[in-house]
Amino acid sequence: MRLRALLDTDALGLRLLGGEDELDRSVRGVMTTDLRDPSRYLSGGELVLTGLAWRRDASDSEPFVRILAGAGVAGLAAGEAELGDVPDDLVEACLQHRLPLFAVNEIVAFATITEHVVRQVSGERAGDLAAVVDRHRRLMTSGPTGGGPEVVLDLLTSDLDLRAWVLSPTGRQIAGAGEPLAGHVAAALAGQHLAATRTGRRGPHRAEAGGTTYSLFPIRNNGRGTVPAAPRDVRESVLSDWLLAVEADASDWPAARLDLLQGVTQLIAVERDRRDAARAVRRRLAQEVLELVQTGAAPSEIAARLRVAAPVLLPGLGTAPHWQVVVARVEWSGEDADLPGGQVAQALLEEILVDPAVTGPDSADRIAVAHTGDEAIALVPLPAVSPASAPGGPSDVEGAERPEGASPAGTARDTGARERRDTALHADSLLATVRDPLSAGLADDGRLTLGVSAAVHSAEGLRGALEEARHARRVAAARPGRVCAAGHHELASHVLLLPFVPDDVRRAFTARLLDPLRDYDRRHRAELIETLEAFLDCDGSWTRCAARLHLHVNTLRYRVGRIEQLTGRDLSRLEDKLDFFLALRMS
Repeated sequence: MRLRALLDTDALGLRLLGGEDELDRSVRGVMTTDLRDPSRYLSGGELVLTGLAWRRDASDSEPFVRILAGAGVAGLAAGEAELGDVPDDLVEACLQHRLPLFAVNEIVAFATITEHVVRQVSGERAGDLAAVVDRHRRLMTSGPTGGGPEVVLDLLTSDLDLRAWVLSPTGRQIAGAGEPLAGHVAAALAGQHLAATRTGRRGPHRAEAGGTTYSLFPIRNNGRGTVPAAPRDVRESVLSDWLLAVEADASDWPAARLDLLQGVTQLIAVERDRRDAARAVRRRLAQEVLELVQTGAAPSEIAARLRVAAPVLLPGLGTAPHWQVVVARVEWSGEDADLPGGQVAQALLEEILVDPAVTGPDSADRIAVAHTGDEAIALVPLPAVSPASAPGGPSDVEGAERPEGASPAGTARDTGARERRDTALHADSLLATVRDPLSAGLADDGRLTLGVSAAVHSAEGLRGALEEARHARRVAAARPGRVCAAGHHELASHVLLLPFVPDDVRRAFTARLLDPLRDYDRRHRAELIETLEAFLDCDGSWTRCAARLHLHVNTLRYRVGRIEQLTGRDLSRLEDKLDFFLALRMS
């Protein structure tokens, strides 16, 4: 702003005492001081406010003004509350050094002048920054350069002293300037944003978290990503839109600054569209695999498609991974219960499957989610176990002799199964950090239910995993709450093999339990299925079973250990024995 503008505001109560020819000077800030030498605190362009406490006699004025002029201040405003009229010696010193001088009426507080100048100056800076943002937008929309949202957030911090973060609907930090937000603060802000959006109120929304005030600006999807640009109902986009969290109260911001932040959100939306477009390949892969599985395609055809998908989802992977299937459904109640939920569930499931400890927009690159109808289905690759512990690896020599009583159950079986368990998804942990914010977005008329399958190691097991995940989701849907999930471990029971359970679910469970053994027998001619049947028929007696199969007891122990390793079960447990018994009878 210019010094001249100060005289145009009657509320400031300023009178010009000298320096009329210098009123076009730019004001960059305000400083209040009564120090005799404030030069160390001046950087140039300030309007200096003083109560004249530094003045003891007329000889003090000229040195004080000389210091201000040397520091390049824009002007001096002297208060009349302490001495009455501004002394003539100060007026003469300002004229000598060509420093504009104002008198401040005693009824006007310095704080009023400071607030007015800061607001005007920040508005000017916002205008300058808006030009930078617009230039950055053109760069991002015209080519691959631009630097991403972090560049603009850094500009907000450096030019307007605003700390800001881009958050997902679950509170995951996508971008930020400076220190990241604490996890619980980000989740709280996401929840408040979703709740405010569901009420239909326009942003920005004021929020409190961790004793700090924030303003939350929606980042609307532009329509080239997952959710339509102009949904007919806020519920179609509330669970997929990002938000910009700014550490400030925007309720009294000037229009220029609000417009600037809206421009920033539009810029970030452009970047989001770019990232969503990059996910198209992974979504298409998931859709193709899903269609093959659901239409009953040959396992070899599904396996070929999985071999194409694995390098895309897990770059650098040398062998085919294990796979898990996650099924999600978003359902609405009330008059508009027919709102489409498949695309919303797809976007939401992509976000839920991101590791919460990982930040950045590209952290979902290894997730492939398709949707069909109101259902979203994720194909999740898991790194394969190490060769030393994998079936068929160096330790996998059929018939190897082991000391009496020894079992590989504590070695190879534990290592391979434990590695798979460590990398596998678990229903409860998926929702641990996102349940609260998503519940706020679902409000009183929405539900999200998830089902998670066990890991499968081949194309043959993928259909079973899909049915298992779907059945787990139905189990979750029977529970109370807005956000619920169930995993395969809640289905891994002989109860699933009883007649009243749907055929698809029973077949899926049987296949998941026995297919690894059949595959192993086919590759190694190991007769694990025959060994399992004999072991159960002999009630778990090592001696009787070994005699029946004409094997050494050590060889029998090794085979049983291999069965346990491949299935993750323990044949010393009654529940696991019963599962195997019923599965064999129904296969």
